[in-house]
Amino acid sequence: MEISNFDVNAILRGAQLTLVANRALQNPDLFTSKHYRQAAIAVAAGIAIRIIVAIPIIGVRVLLWVLSAFVNMDHARWDDDISSGLHFLEHSVLQVPFFLMTLMRYITPTLDEMFMDSLRWVDTTYVKKHKTDDPSSLRAMYYPNLRMYSDKAAPNEKNKKTLKEALLIFFIRYGRKTGISLTVLALSYLPYVGRFVLPAASFYTFSGSVGTQPALVIFGSSLLLPKRYIVSFLQAYFSSRTLMRELLEPYFARVRYNKEQKRLWFKDRAGVLFGFGLGFFVFVKIPLVGVLIYGIAEASTAYLITKVTEPPPPPSEAEAFKQDSIRWKNKHEFLSLPWQMLDSYNIDQLGSKQQSDVRQTPRKQFS
Repeated sequence: MEISNFDVNAILRGAQLTLVANRALQNPDLFTSKHYRQAAIAVAAGIAIRIIVAIPIIGVRVLLWVLSAFVNMDHARWDDDISSGLHFLEHSVLQVPFFLMTLMRYITPTLDEMFMDSLRWVDTTYVKKHKTDDPSSLRAMYYPNLRMYSDKAAPNEKNKKTLKEALLIFFIRYGRKTGISLTVLALSYLPYVGRFVLPAASFYTFSGSVGTQPALVIFGSSLLLPKRYIVSFLQAYFSSRTLMRELLEPYFARVRYNKEQKRLWFKDRAGVLFGFGLGFFVFVKIPLVGVLIYGIAEASTAYLITKVTEPPPPPSEAEAFKQDSIRWKNKHEFLSLPWQMLDSYNIDQLGSKQQSDVRQTPRKQFS
């Protein structure tokens, strides 16, 4: 039976992995002096982001304070409306703090190092947990082979990107999303048709992911909700997807799928990835410590990888692996697990003929 890529159960499983994946924090390598320094930098960056974001709001308040010397504002409300509107625009429409956090990936390699350190810890923990089991029944390791993949494009690789080019693509992508968000928001203020703009945007956004009928429910609900709630809802959806793509970048920087392969890889795991990304997006919105939680999310993504895809082979076999791993082979069994057993699974339960042809010996896939 085919299971939906984006249903409530898949989203909840992803959110549950957000909580289960905190075991990545048990890795002692994350608490070395180097990572302590990076944590301190992250907190400092969080403070800096708050200051940067607050500058326009403070500037407007100062301007309004100056105007109050010439205009009686005792009974005026428009000054508060301007301040709150600007705050809403920065945090809910433009997502400025989130943008600055994701930009840090291009400035420091720490997040990539945290991902790989955590992946090694997941493998180590798995081996210790099954030290009394038959070694032939254990799953393959993720870290040893993945570290053999370079995270830098080869000199003759067509899609090789310099840091400058990667940053340019990042800014273009953010600028396009910002332009669309501002355009949709502006259109929502048009007389008569404006009230239908955001519900229509909601329907268009979700019809391709969850199907027409659920999208119609979202459309109908949007007609009854205040505009701010709809905007926050849509931005949370888009930002969660962006966060998940950024968190998975250390993996995709090594296992380089082409554009179509990568699209299908994400589509087949859409619900779980969205639930995982949404769970951490809620936490990274916490003022000051959001950047620190972003690092925790990166470490936890290493644990997520071991749930949604198979261990990579040596780089010489990468092309066949990429094509074969687009589909999430054990999706049905994973999403059907009892909630309390999410962290245990045997690959011999797959019921997949292709899988049994490749591995005659049952292997424990999950720790």
